[in-house]
Amino acid sequence: MKKKTTYIWMGSIVALSIVLFAVIYFFHLQDDAIKVADNLKTGGQPTLSYYIQGDLNDPLEKPMDVTKVGEFVYVTDTNHKQVQVFDRSGTPVFKFGKEGTDKGQFEFPYGIAGDKDGNIYVADLYNANISIFNEKGKFIKYFEVADKADQLKGPGGLRIYNNQLYVTDIPNNRVVVFDLKGKKMLEITSVTGKEDLLNAPNAVTIDDDKNIYVSDTGKQRLVVYDKTGKYKRTINGSADNKGSSKFVNPRGIGVASNGTLLMVDNMTHYVYGFDKDGKQIFQFGGIGSDKNQFYLPNGLFVDDKGEVLITDTVNARVGFYY
Repeated sequence: MKKKTTYIWMGSIVALSIVLFAVIYFFHLQDDAIKVADNLKTGGQPTLSYYIQGDLNDPLEKPMDVTKVGEFVYVTDTNHKQVQVFDRSGTPVFKFGKEGTDKGQFEFPYGIAGDKDGNIYVADLYNANISIFNEKGKFIKYFEVADKADQLKGPGGLRIYNNQLYVTDIPNNRVVVFDLKGKKMLEITSVTGKEDLLNAPNAVTIDDDKNIYVSDTGKQRLVVYDKTGKYKRTINGSADNKGSSKFVNPRGIGVASNGTLLMVDNMTHYVYGFDKDGKQIFQFGGIGSDKNQFYLPNGLFVDDKGEVLITDTVNARVGFYY
C-alpha cells in the first residue's frame, strides 16, 4: 500500500512538472511577442530565436518559401516535392504533397500564402499552377484564372491581401493581381517606363498602405508601386538608389508594421532592412552555417505580430526571428 501511495505521489509530481513547463513555455512565447513589438517600433534588426529543420527522419531539403497561417508555419520543401507544417515552437505537425502532376502533387513547389479562411495556396513553378489546400493539407482545387489570356506560365512568389492574390509570373516578366475568384485586377510589367521592364520578378509583398513591392531579380533591384501599379521608386542598395546595385539575386521580401522593408539577397547571403524612403538601416548574414549566417537564403515572411521567417535553402532550415 505504501509503495502504491509513493507511485501516485511521484506521478502527481511529474504531472505538475509538465503543467509548470507548459506555463513557463507559454509565457516565454508571450515574452517573444513583446520583444517583437519592441524591435519593430525601434526599427531594429530582427533577433534570431530558433531554427526549424524538420524531424530526423524527414528533415527539410531545400526549403524555398514560408508562410504562417494561424499558429502553423507552412514551408515549401522543394526537393521533397511537399509542404511541411510546423507549430509555433518548430515542432513538425504534418506534411502534404508528393512528386507528380496530378491534383495535390508538385514538381517544384515554390511560393506559398494563406487566406483569411486558413486555406493554403501553393505555386508550382514547373507545373505552372497554383493549388489550394485546406489548413490540414487536403487538396481543394486549382486556382483558376477567369480569362485564359491571363494564364500563368510560371507562378513564383505569392501574397494574399484584402482578398486579392498577388503573383509573380516569373517567365512572363510580370506581376499579376487577381481577386480570389480568378478575375485579373491589375498587371504590372514595367518600371519607370515602357523601355524599362521587369525581368524575372521573384517575390511580391504589400504594406498597410497597399503599396506593392517587387523583387525584380533579373535587374538586381526592388521596385515599389502604389496600389494602382504606378511606379514610386527603386531600391538597389546604392547610396542614392541610382548607382550600381549592391544586390545579387534579390528574392524574398516582407514589410513590418512600422514600414521597415526586409529583403533576402540570395547570392550575397545577406538580409537587408530599409526604411520607408529606401535607406538601408541594417543588414545581417553572410555565407556560412553558423548562427545568423545563410547559404543561398530565398524566402521571407513577416507575420501580423512582426515575427520574421527566413528560408535558408542550402543549410536546410528556416530561421525564426523576432
